[in-house]
Amino acid sequence: MSRPSDHIDSKPVDVDAKIMNPNLGVVGWLRWFWRQLTSMRTALLLLLLLAIAAVPGSLVPQRSSDPNGVSQYFVDHKDTAPILDQFQMFDVYSSAWFSAIYLLLFVSLIGCVLPRTKHHIEALRAQPPVTPANLVRLPAYAKLTISGKSAEEVLEAARKVLKSDRYRVARYDRAAGGKGKLKTEAAITVSAERGYMRETGNLIFHFALVGVLIAVGFGGGFGFAGQRAFYEGQAFTNSLIAFDSFNPGRFFNSASLPPYTIQLDKFTAVYEEQNSNAIGQPVDFTAEVTTQIKGEEPQKQTIKVNEPLRIAGTDVYLLGHGYAPTVTVRDPEGNVVFTDSVNFLPQDMNLTSLGVIKLPDGLAEQVGLIGFFYPTVSAGHSGAFFSMYPDLIDPRLTLDVYSGDLGVDEGIPRSVYALDTEDMTKLAGRKAPQKSLEFKIGDTVELPNGLGTVTFDGVKRFVSLEIHRDPTQGWVLVFALSALGGLLISLFIPRRRMWVSVTENSDGSVTAECAGLARGDDPTLEGAVAALKDKLERALGLTRD
Repeated sequence: MSRPSDHIDSKPVDVDAKIMNPNLGVVGWLRWFWRQLTSMRTALLLLLLLAIAAVPGSLVPQRSSDPNGVSQYFVDHKDTAPILDQFQMFDVYSSAWFSAIYLLLFVSLIGCVLPRTKHHIEALRAQPPVTPANLVRLPAYAKLTISGKSAEEVLEAARKVLKSDRYRVARYDRAAGGKGKLKTEAAITVSAERGYMRETGNLIFHFALVGVLIAVGFGGGFGFAGQRAFYEGQAFTNSLIAFDSFNPGRFFNSASLPPYTIQLDKFTAVYEEQNSNAIGQPVDFTAEVTTQIKGEEPQKQTIKVNEPLRIAGTDVYLLGHGYAPTVTVRDPEGNVVFTDSVNFLPQDMNLTSLGVIKLPDGLAEQVGLIGFFYPTVSAGHSGAFFSMYPDLIDPRLTLDVYSGDLGVDEGIPRSVYALDTEDMTKLAGRKAPQKSLEFKIGDTVELPNGLGTVTFDGVKRFVSLEIHRDPTQGWVLVFALSALGGLLISLFIPRRRMWVSVTENSDGSVTAECAGLARGDDPTLEGAVAALKDKLERALGLTRD
């Protein structure tokens, strides 16, 4: 039969005609953008981008955790460091681009989860769906013929079996109807569904991710992280002026700093000595400290690399360690102008260490000393010293001497670990009139030009600690465990629908059809339908238990 002449499909197709897209307008484009942002594909993409964006934080030192490393990076990479700083590579986790991905992921998850939650609540309140007319087409199917039982008895037995398996059931009766191949017989059916917890677990997982994002955001806003390096016998007071570096959250209040002190009593490092293939490898580090919270008694405690100290709501982590040579400088008349233990930064695994001593007053001119400390000294073929073992076996100290302007009079902050020698004259060291000053413990050596003397009094160990406070870390743990639990629920609980259709045959027997349909992959579906058939037979007394 031909179509009417005015039917749209009867008109010739103009292949050259341009397809006209509808004009969305501002509201239309906003709706389109919102749908794209709140799609699961976008959420997964943003999650991947967040993971990629976090990578630079592990490649270059961060001001929030290693400010000294950042300073050293600027010294070692004078050309590339300013460029990286322009892109906030030293503040990755607080950078504008990382925060943008973080906030977009947060919005995407919220926009994705809320509609799914509404749909899931409606599904929980709804009855199981109507039984399909042709069960044999479903992926899992079983059939049995029963004699001596009425259709109502079979259906009631099926209903009880399904309810015992924690299905939610509903009865649907179907009248005969249809024609030809589509003709259906009258039947009484029961529809059952279970596995709602699968979607519940999925939603718990996504809400927990949102909770983690919120908790991390609040923790970063109200918490803080500070670093302090101090040597044996020295104490640290938890106050702003006592930190070497301090990174507060945006909403941090200095009045919230809990008052306590930590004194380093002893630091012990254990190195491998038996295995010839791993001589000098670190085995264990232990910082023995005395802590005292204001108004309480002092306590002896220990800090290890993977065992932080918990005190007054803060976590104290052992970040690093090194040596602090004790040096005394005297003027030509023998007056002490400087005496202290100076932290030297380790430069290699054997703790060859670099340190700086600045002497702005007390001598005829300003003097700067760049020192190298070798815990177990050895000399290479060129005569240059290096440390061959990280422990104190044969310690040696060398000092390069500079005189001139230290740059401390301009009021510009200077790193205590670096010496700007641009406006200074090198008096001792390589390519200088005098070779570097060399010391064993107890040695006293004269400074060039009769400036005075330097004495190497001994060596102490220092530790670098990070004091960290995150008021939401407990919530982060709760949300992380919730996410894991929700993920396990969504993975191991199948969403499944089952139907039993009972029809009466002309010979007085009853035919029961069992069928199942899974939402998603369910390799156990056929086994579940077969098990339903077996349980129904046992419930009707057709087989032995």
